[in-house]
Amino acid sequence: MSLTRRQVTTAALAALPLAVAAAPSASAHGSRGPRERTVHIAGDSTAAQKYADAAPETGWGMALPFFLSGGVRVANHAVNGRSSKSFADEGRLDAILAVIRPGDLLLVQFGHNDSKSEDPTRHTEPWTTYQDHLRRYVDGARARGARPVLATSVERRRFAADGTAVRTHGAYPAAMRALAAEEGVALLDIEALSLALWQELGVEETKKYFNWTATEQDNTHFDPPGAIAVARLVARELLRRRVLAPRDVRRLEDAIPESWITWPEA
Repeated sequence: MSLTRRQVTTAALAALPLAVAAAPSASAHGSRGPRERTVHIAGDSTAAQKYADAAPETGWGMALPFFLSGGVRVANHAVNGRSSKSFADEGRLDAILAVIRPGDLLLVQFGHNDSKSEDPTRHTEPWTTYQDHLRRYVDGARARGARPVLATSVERRRFAADGTAVRTHGAYPAAMRALAAEEGVALLDIEALSLALWQELGVEETKKYFNWTATEQDNTHFDPPGAIAVARLVARELLRRRVLAPRDVRRLEDAIPESWITWPEA
């Protein structure tokens, strides 16, 4: 998809309000101190900002700021239903690259929708086109002095008859791990970590972490406890992989009140 400069600029500006909203420590004029950085999230509905009409569904990107210090803010560009291919084809990657700055992070998590073989606008093959598209994010960030970070897809809530938590993403996590190793990119293995967490919690307790309501049984998207739990995994891995320093994170072991999650009007 070819974009004009005006289209890219417009798309970039459209993404900025979420970055500001997630950064109460930023000044009213948007100036940034010498150490202040932005974590730009490129991803799908599991990470995306949700609005009042979708509550209590919650993307983990909405909870990530709770675990980051005032020197690191979040710009959540994730959008429902996107794959590594469609996100870029729609100009959303270009919008991020238009505003990303040296020292910022580009945190990339795709896979849920790349597997939709019935939809050519989203589908990618794990070991070929999926990796090819991920390289666009990696190369784009590096070309602008930012640091790319790859995160395997958070797992769905699925259990075998014996209560074993089941993997659902096929070869996509393995393909991302291989690409990260090949390109020397920090990898957050959220698929493995979330699968272990769902296994620890078990069949019934995990219902409290997903968007289970009186009318819906959603085993893919989160409610506030689930989004907070996954954001905690992300923050811990950013620290463990030395992408962020100890001064950049906070509350990693603290309980986070669900009331901190808010859903603005669309």
